Amino acid sequence: MNPDAGVGGHRKFSRKELLGIGAAGAGAVLLSGCGGAGSSSSGGGGSGSKQVTLGSIGWNEDIAVSTLTKILMEKNFGYSVQIKGPLDVGPLFEGVAKGYLTAFQDVWMPNHKKYLAKVKSEVTLLPPWYQGVTKYDIAVPAYMKNIKSIADLPKTGLHEITGIEPGAAINPQIRNHVFPEYHLKGWKLVTSSTAAMLAQLQKKYQAKEPIVFLAWSPHWMNVKYNIRYLKDPKNALGAFNNPSKITTLINKNLQNKDPVTYAFLKAIKLDQNQVNQIELEINKAGATNPEKGVKNWLKKNGSVVKPWISAAKQAKKS
Repeated sequence: MNPDAGVGGHRKFSRKELLGIGAAGAGAVLLSGCGGAGSSSSGGGGSGSKQVTLGSIGWNEDIAVSTLTKILMEKNFGYSVQIKGPLDVGPLFEGVAKGYLTAFQDVWMPNHKKYLAKVKSEVTLLPPWYQGVTKYDIAVPAYMKNIKSIADLPKTGLHEITGIEPGAAINPQIRNHVFPEYHLKGWKLVTSSTAAMLAQLQKKYQAKEPIVFLAWSPHWMNVKYNIRYLKDPKNALGAFNNPSKITTLINKNLQNKDPVTYAFLKAIKLDQNQVNQIELEINKAGATNPEKGVKNWLKKNGSVVKPWISAAKQAKKS
C-alpha cells in the first residue's frame, strides 16, 4: 500500500542523495530487514557479485515483490541486491531513468502516467506482474450483512468513515462527492494513518462491532479479515472505482546490460491471493524482517517462482 499513487511531495534527489539515502520512517522500518549492497543474507551475495538496486516506495506490495526478487536473485544467480527506500514517486522514476536504480516494481498505471511521461524516452515499462484486479473503495466487515452499497450506510447507525492519511487522494472525492450524492448528512471522514485505521479495524472486527473504513487490494487485510467492498451505483468515487495495473519500470538499457535481471523481472507473475499471502506472512513474521516472511511463503510456494528462475537461466545461457 498506498493506492494513492503519486500523493506527496516531489523533491528531486541528487545522484549522491539517491544512492546514499537512508531508510527513515515507518516504510523504512519495513525495508530495514532487506539487507544492502554486498549482502549475502540470502546465500548468494558478497563482494564481486553483480549489483542490482531496487527502488522502493515502501508500500506493502512493493516490499513483498522487491524482497522476493532480492532473495531469489541472490540465491539463484549470486547477485547482490540492494533495496533503496522509501523514496517518493518522482525520485523513483528519475532514479531508474538515470540508472541510479535498476528497477522500481510498484508502478500503478494509469496513476503514474504523469511521472512516466517525464522519463519515457529513458525507461521501459514491463508488462504487469500483478495478475489480480486492484481495488480501492469504502468497505465494511462481512458480518454487517445488510450493508452492501454506499447507499446503505445510513443503516449502520454510524456517522463516520475510518480513513487513512490526511493527504490520501481519495479523501476529497469522499467529502465532495460521496457524502453529498448519497445524502450522508452529518457524516465525516476521520483521517490519521493507515496503521491507525488497521488497528481500529482489528478492534472492531474482534468485537463484531460496526465500522466503515477504506480498503484496498492487494493488501493482507483481505486475507486476515472477511470484508465487503461496497457498491457505488452513483459512481460517486469516480476514477477510484477503476482498477489499476501494477508493473515494473526499468532503464531502457537493462535488457542489453543485464539480460538475466531483465528476464527475471519480466517473468514475475503474482495473483491477488499470492500477493496478499506474502504480505500476511511478512506481517506475521514482523514488519522489520520482511525476508523471514517471504522465505516462509516460499517454503509452500516454490513452484510459483520456478518459471521466473527458468527464464533468467535461459537468458544467462544466451
